[in-house]
This record gives sequence, C-alpha cells and structure tokens, in this order.
Amino acid sequence: MVEIEIDGKTLQVADGSTIIEAAHQLGTYIPHFCYHKKLSIAANCRMCLVQVEKAPKPMPACATPVTNGMKVFTHSELAVKAQKAVMEFLLINHPLDCPICDQGGECQLQDLAVGYGESASKYEEEKRVVPDKDLGPLVSTDMTRCINCTRCIRFTAEIAGFMELGQSYRGERAEVMPFIGKTVDTELSGNIIDLCPVGALTSKPFRFSARTWELSRRKSVSPHDGLGSNLIVQTKHDKVMRVLPLENEDINECWLTDKERFSYQGLNSQGDNGRLTKPMVKQGGEWKEVDWSAALDYAAHALRDVAKTHGAAAIGGLVSPHATLEEMYLAQKLLRGLGSENIDFRLRQSDFSADGHRRGTPWLGMKIADISRLDRVLVVGSFLRKDHPLIAQRLRQSAKRGAQVSVLHSADDDLLIKLAARAIAAPSHLPAVLAQVVKAVCQIKGVAADAALAGVTISAEAQAIAQSLASGSNTGVLLGNFAQQHPQAATLQSLGQQLASALGGSVGFLGEAANSVGGYVAKAVPGVSGLNASAMLKDLRQAYVVVGAEAELDCADGAQALAALGKAAVTVVLTPFKSQAMLDYAAVLLPVSPFTETSGTFVNTEGRVQSFYAATKPLGDARPAWKVLRVLGNLLQVAGFEYNSSEEVRAEALGGQPVFVSGLDNGIDGIALNLTATVNGLERIADVPIHFADALVRRAPALQQAADSAAPSARMNAATLNKLGVAAGDKLKVKVGAGGTATVTLAAELDAGLPDGTVRVAAAHADTLALGAMSAVLSVEKA
Repeated sequence: MVEIEIDGKTLQVADGSTIIEAAHQLGTYIPHFCYHKKLSIAANCRMCLVQVEKAPKPMPACATPVTNGMKVFTHSELAVKAQKAVMEFLLINHPLDCPICDQGGECQLQDLAVGYGESASKYEEEKRVVPDKDLGPLVSTDMTRCINCTRCIRFTAEIAGFMELGQSYRGERAEVMPFIGKTVDTELSGNIIDLCPVGALTSKPFRFSARTWELSRRKSVSPHDGLGSNLIVQTKHDKVMRVLPLENEDINECWLTDKERFSYQGLNSQGDNGRLTKPMVKQGGEWKEVDWSAALDYAAHALRDVAKTHGAAAIGGLVSPHATLEEMYLAQKLLRGLGSENIDFRLRQSDFSADGHRRGTPWLGMKIADISRLDRVLVVGSFLRKDHPLIAQRLRQSAKRGAQVSVLHSADDDLLIKLAARAIAAPSHLPAVLAQVVKAVCQIKGVAADAALAGVTISAEAQAIAQSLASGSNTGVLLGNFAQQHPQAATLQSLGQQLASALGGSVGFLGEAANSVGGYVAKAVPGVSGLNASAMLKDLRQAYVVVGAEAELDCADGAQALAALGKAAVTVVLTPFKSQAMLDYAAVLLPVSPFTETSGTFVNTEGRVQSFYAATKPLGDARPAWKVLRVLGNLLQVAGFEYNSSEEVRAEALGGQPVFVSGLDNGIDGIALNLTATVNGLERIADVPIHFADALVRRAPALQQAADSAAPSARMNAATLNKLGVAAGDKLKVKVGAGGTATVTLAAELDAGLPDGTVRVAAAHADTLALGAMSAVLSVEKA
C-alpha cells in the first residue's frame, strides 16, 4: 500500500493503482471518456487530466500510477483549464444533435459538456462528417458523433475475444470501423452500446422508440441460461422498451449477452407464432376463445376424468427449465396432489440413470466468481461461447492471466480462449477419452484409478490434458450442456467426479437454463414410481400438463414429443406463446405471463436465490402461471393451494428465504461406467443455437436476423464429405438411420473442427424437428 493525497484528503491505496482508481476509492469524480474499469488503459481522450505536484504539466489520471507521497489536485485551476480545453476540442467536430440523439439524457459527453464546455464555440470551419457503418441488426451507428475513445475496439478484442472493430486513418480523420464487409457478430456485441459514452453506437431495435427520461425502471433476472444475469427492465406504457445490465460482480459483472439484451422483443410478438393473450379451448376440432372460468373448468374436468378413468399415473407433467421456482413447485404439487409422480423439467436430457444415485442437487460446484480464480480448468461437452457466453468470458480473462484451460468436446469450435490442450472425439467416444484423462491424472498423481479403467489406453491428447490439469493447484472440471444431454451423461459425471477427486479440485455443471438448479429444489423431478421426461413421451400418457415449454422444440426428441402430445386424450398447455404445433396437439391453451409480467424466483447455477417482481402488467388476458396453477389446484380440490402471493409459494418451496439453497452436492454413487462405443452410421452432434434455446429468443426479430440465427446445415469435416461423395454447398437429404422415413433437406457445410463419422445438425429448430433425438444416428445422401 502507498499513501497519497487527493484534493487535501489522505488515503492508502494498493501499489500499482492509478490516480483515477484512487479517486474512485475516495469518492472523488474525475471526468473521463476512454477509461473503463474492465478495459485496458488507452489514455486517448485526455479528459481526465489532473494536476500532480511537481509534475511539469497535467497528467492523465487513468494512466498515471500512484507513488508514495503523491499529491493530486483534481479541481485546481490548472486541472480545470486542461479539462475545459479537451472538451473544446472534443466538441469541435461533434454534430451537437442532442435533440434527435437516442443517447440524449444519458450521454457522458452531454453531461460533461454542461460542466466543462463553453456556451459558444470559437471553431467556425466546416465540421467533418463520418459515414455510418453497418454493424449488423443489433447496433446502430452515427459515427460523426464518435469521439474515438476506442472503448468498443478494446471491448471486442479483450472481452469478447475477437477484434471486430478497429481504427483507421490518423488525427482528425481517424475513424472507428469494422473490417471490410464484416459486421459485429459476437454473442456479446450489444455491450458496445453501453460502453459508448456518446451517441455513436445505439440499440437498433430501441432506436427512436422512447426517450430515457420517459422510461420506468425495474430490477429483474435473466430467464435464459443458468447464470442468472441481473437486469434493468425499462418500460413505457406497460411495454418493455429496453433491457440493460444491472452490475453484479458476483454474477454477470457489468455485461449482458445479446440474447439477454434483445430477447424482450419477443414479449410483444404477434401473429400465429406470437403471444397468446386469451384462453382457448378446442371444441369439435375448432379453436374458440373463452373466458378464464370456462377454460379452467374445462382443464380441471379433463384432468379429473383421466385420473378417474385411467388412474393418476396416466397424467404426465412437462415443465420448462426456464419456468420460475414458484411455477415449478406448484406444477409438481398439483400433479402429486392428483396422485401422479410423472413430473420433470429436464426436457433435453436423455440419460436418467443417475436418478436415485445423486447425493444432492447438482450445481456449478463453486461460486461463479470463483471460476476466475481457477488455475486449471477442463470443460467437458460444451458449446461454451454460445451456451454460456459470460462464463466463457470469465475463462477468457483467466487464460490471459495464466490459467490453463483445456477442452474435451465433439466440436472444435473457436472459443476465443487460449487453450492449453484439447481432445475432439465423436459423441460415443467422449466417455472413453475422459476415462483416459482420469487414468493419466491418477498415474501422474500416484493415486489408484477405478478398476474399470484398467484396460484403457491413454492417447496423446488425453495425456496433454492430464499434464495440464495435474500441474495446477486449484482445478475445476465443468460439464456443459452437451455432456448433460449425452446418452451416457451419468458415466461422464462419474468420471468427472473421479477426475476432480484425483486432482483435489471440484466438479460442476454449467446450468443449461434459468432454473436448472431450481427444478431440483422445487422437486419438479419424478418420484420413485414416476416417469422422467423421456419415459413420459415414450410410454404415452393419456393426459399431459405442459408448463411454459414448446415441447416439440424444447425436448431431446422433438418429433417424439410432438407425436406423444398429439395422441394424448387431453393436453393442457400453460404458455405465454402459441405456435402451430400447439394448436395441433393441445386441447386447451392457458395464456400465462413471461418473466417481465410476473413475480418469481430463479435459482442460478451456483445455487443463488434471486427473486424479481413484474415490470409490466400482463398482456391481454394473460395471468401469472403460479396463479393459474393455484386456481387449478383449487378446482381439482388438491390440498394446500391457498396462496395469496408468490412469496408464500417461494417460502414453502425453499423452507424460508435463503440467499443460497441447501443440499447442493454433485456426488454420485453406484454408477457402472459405460465406456463402450458401438455406433453404425453418422453420429449426430446436436447443438442448440443460442437464439433458439427458448421460446422467448425464438420470437425476437433482431436476434433472428443475427449471424447466429442462420438456417441449420449439415456440417461435416472434409474426410466425411469425401467419403459420402458430396461437397460443401450440395443439397442433402438427411434422415434418421438407414431405415428412417422422415427426411430433412439441408445444405452441406465444411467444418474442419468435427471428428470423422459425425454430422453436426442443430436442434431446437423447426427445420430439423423431423430428425428426432439429439443423439440420433443419421444417414445422408445427395438431394
């Protein structure tokens, strides 16, 4: 620590800190534009010039390190004169179009011009005009306003990991621009809107729709991946106009993914695939809009009749993993009140052999913030950048600081992270390769390996991963979505547990959805005699209750889900959105509120309980799903459904109001390792595209225009393409196995990052729905 003095106030700060960091610690504001605490220091705006005793000229506070005994004056005559001079230069070419600028009212340049600008400019020459740039469907540009602070450039290179913007020319002619013919396409691109201190980069979907002072603000929580990013939802006239990040260093820091930032557009989607605003009942094959009492009576009578005629076990419940804790809890309580144990939220999971063998609720295995402290990491089975962009960002920064990150997966996607080692294997070979890593680590550490690994031969790739992991002192093994959805998921988890034990580290799950942990806490999983999600759809039920999910796109086998729900005597769907598939298989549609129109709770992947309140009134006749389930419970005369608020439901579900849930444990016992790989045909590698992961993002127009929303293709490496006699760009007929009947036509695409004998075809997409299971074996031929 060193002692310095700022404006006559003495304080101690860490050696190596800058003046601006010391001033922030003291609560003293120094004007700035280019400085940002998460970005490298550029010192190119010069707005933070301050006077330092004995220095011959004003010094930039963002780039000047503190020294012991230093005296700094932030508001002296010299400092203020320098700051005003800088402001004058910044405004020389600025268009001064605040009345029509979306940044007006929340603009740093506007705010500082009031304090440091003059009432008139001495500059009378022509101002320069900079052409606007096309950055894609999410970010709008007015580059004449740009002050060349380079925040956006540094963000894309340092945080997003891929330099998509740069600066060309020099001096007054300097321009920020993308590379020729390119747009900004990373999954974090919207953050440059927040970072821009002027109106050069603004939100394209929000453009010219409202002024910032007209908006009401509500805190909320992201309903998408397991991180549980904190949000500020901004509304006008009960309509969500914009979503911004709420800073929380323990979770999302000050960033948001594009999915979280722009998915709000889906909240007011219209048409055949848009919001459901009135209860609907199918009568004589025709859909009729009815009032709530008629719809609820219909649903209650239909479920009661099935239970009476076929037994309660003939009813199954499918709950979206993005549903709130309260909705999950009441759904399982309703089903169990009727006498059925068939309830599940793990819709994309295919291996349930770990059920009954878990020691507790599976979770991340550590705090989210602790990911940044790991010095060795193995990520198993994860499309990390797209599934968990902000966790990928944390690992990216860790790798820059010297942490070694290794990957075991079935696709060699560019994670924009410096990797220490990698092993890419076909899905059926993933358990065997992970077993090799476990055995190699045991040999290095001198500990006994599982007897089932005796015959395992260690490959060079597995040895490299093991060497990296064994050289660390704080190790984490992270199982991604692909590993959790794998047909041998229990084996992968057991091997991950053995690996973490040998390393003295931790094993954890990267939660797929907002309530991947909350679903277990709410007991939205089958009982001993109950059926899991896959079994419910395979062994047809007479009735289904679907809460918040589009089963055909959210299940591991969409075609099977579609067929099962269509054959049921009655399917009751509680949903914010309608779709053609729902209109085909449902008997009653009950419009429920998305996360912005209801209060609720998400339990994120680290077990943190985060509750939120409604930001707007429900659209049309939609109602919060917990209220709908409460009334259904009353109509079905299920005991214990006398709730007056979602807080009462939450307290009952959690046994109080904890900050973190209890019972978190990734331990698994009694699992026989299955390392065999017998697959005949092309193995499907099914990723869930980032903008198709849930019902809300699938309806956000701007996100559907982004590069990550491109139509699915059949991606294979060069050897596989040659073996099949096809070339990139060819139209292919893709079907399940050799004897499959349902055919999908896709374009062939070269992907050098895939192993031999595999084809990568996206799931959760209407174009690939007919291909069934995410782990299917496919056959391919030229169309």
